[in-house]
Amino acid sequence: MLTPIKDFLRLESASGILLLIAAILAMIAENSPLKPYYDTLLNIPVEVRFADLIIAKPLLLWINDGLMAVFFFLIGLELKREVVEGELSEASKVILPVIAAIGGMAIPALIYAFINQGDAVAMRGWAIPSATDIAFALAVLSLLGNKVPTSLKLFLLTLAIVDDMGAIVIIAIFYSQDISVLSLIISAICLSILTIMNRRGVMSIAGYLLVGTVMWVSVLKSGVHATLAGVLLAFFIPLRNPNGPSPLKELEHDLHPAVAFMILPLFAFANTGVPILSLQMSDLLQGVPLGIALGLFLGNQIGVFGFSYIAVKLGIAKLPSNVGWSELYGVSMLCGIGFTMSLFISSLAFQGGGSQIAVDDRIGILAGSVLSAVGGYFWLRWRLSKKPEPVAS
Repeated sequence: MLTPIKDFLRLESASGILLLIAAILAMIAENSPLKPYYDTLLNIPVEVRFADLIIAKPLLLWINDGLMAVFFFLIGLELKREVVEGELSEASKVILPVIAAIGGMAIPALIYAFINQGDAVAMRGWAIPSATDIAFALAVLSLLGNKVPTSLKLFLLTLAIVDDMGAIVIIAIFYSQDISVLSLIISAICLSILTIMNRRGVMSIAGYLLVGTVMWVSVLKSGVHATLAGVLLAFFIPLRNPNGPSPLKELEHDLHPAVAFMILPLFAFANTGVPILSLQMSDLLQGVPLGIALGLFLGNQIGVFGFSYIAVKLGIAKLPSNVGWSELYGVSMLCGIGFTMSLFISSLAFQGGGSQIAVDDRIGILAGSVLSAVGGYFWLRWRLSKKPEPVAS
């Protein structure tokens, strides 16, 4: 069990570094003479036509609606594997991360809502600070070397998986609009076909992907966000194959490098171009960026650590092995690194909300994520330096 987990952690850590590089490049492009070329690139019209069916979007939306569906497909594969035979299959191991994740989603949202109460447009972004970026968080942990207990990494990994599940539910319920009944019917037919294929033991990955592509198009046209098609498809990919290797594990193994090293950095490059040269402190103190920044930085500390503390003290859960309260507090800070998922939810919350609010939310995400990364890193570095012996990871 530990070998695939260690491979996953290494990939996610490296991906976090690439995400940072992509974000820096985007901000350089946005704040230099390259800005016109950067904007032109993201707005290149891309059209796919099948007879009367036309999908025409700028490149930015193909990245956010298309490539990110692959990212959510991978999340779905990981969720299914973890629930069936991984960390989420044992109740004793999952109770604390689940409770911590609930706190890490609820408290940041409440902080954001409190700051932006009375502003209907700003309130669309209440879920933005509730997301944790596992790639960035694990990248920070990797900088601390082998003093980080494996159990602490697994706690963070499990918490982030539960957090992703919560984000999927939030997107499906709160960020769907202009529902098309016909497209939903086609999506339901695709789900029925996938169910039959799974029940009859079909192991052809190509068959599932073909039906999944049709479902993605129908979900895209339905008004429900298209990335959810990726999650739904993943749940039908067989995990066990009596006559050969697991289709789900093969897909997960093949997709993870592409998602980690291409799709997520490309998403970061396309969505983090913030005009920082003209920024003033007053810009950060506006309701949207302030709510996001405080929700990420303070909300996750209070939510993740506070809910964990209460759960342990009530006897509902117990701390991971070789992990004390100080280490758990450091990881609670790292959970405030929202970045990828926060950017994604903000793109849904404020699409069509105006150029300034699109800048404001990214300012808040970057500020809250940087504070959480720096604070978590130095806290854990100080705390782990007091351990007499390194803990193998």
